[in-house]
Amino acid sequence: MQMASKLIEFYFDFSSPYAYFAALQMEDFCDVAGCTVMWRPMMLGAAFKASGNKPLTEQPMKAEYSRHDMDRLARKVGAPWRWPDTFPIATLGAARAFYWLEGTAGVEKAKEFAMAAFDAYFGHGRNISDPEVLAEVATSIGLDPVAMAKACKDDKVKDRLRFETEEAIERGVFGSPFFFVDGEPFWGQDRLPMMQEWVNSGGW
Repeated sequence: MQMASKLIEFYFDFSSPYAYFAALQMEDFCDVAGCTVMWRPMMLGAAFKASGNKPLTEQPMKAEYSRHDMDRLARKVGAPWRWPDTFPIATLGAARAFYWLEGTAGVEKAKEFAMAAFDAYFGHGRNISDPEVLAEVATSIGLDPVAMAKACKDDKVKDRLRFETEEAIERGVFGSPFFFVDGEPFWGQDRLPMMQEWVNSGGW
């Protein structure tokens, strides 16, 4: 019997390809599972530093496999996909913009921005660490890019992202995407089926 009112906490970095694929699936997943999803961008570089992990670009064998896997996954889910020319990138601007929007325009607008940023980077290979590109992403969903750029320099917005990243690391988040289902941790986009079973059964 399906368990209702479950909370999915979705930690991710905008530079994570697997987080992009997870983001494309999360809302449908939560609709089916009867869940609420809480989107939480964080800085993956800080988590790597804390865990001793390394970016894919520093792991040649894993990187080669991952590129093949991502191409395959994109075909499976029918998602727009291209490997960005610049990878990985610093995503401070996008993450700060998300939290600014969440606090001022609401959760749905923040998620709309997140999906637009993911699509720009992994769907079309555009470098969202470039302020001009990020401004175009903002404009595409009706945001004022000047107001967004100003907000991203605000100490309160900076502190919010720093807090979310530190809290994620304290909770054991070492990669992206990383999920908590009412506190139960799951790492990786490929854990979505297991999460579905966990929600349906109430856990094991």
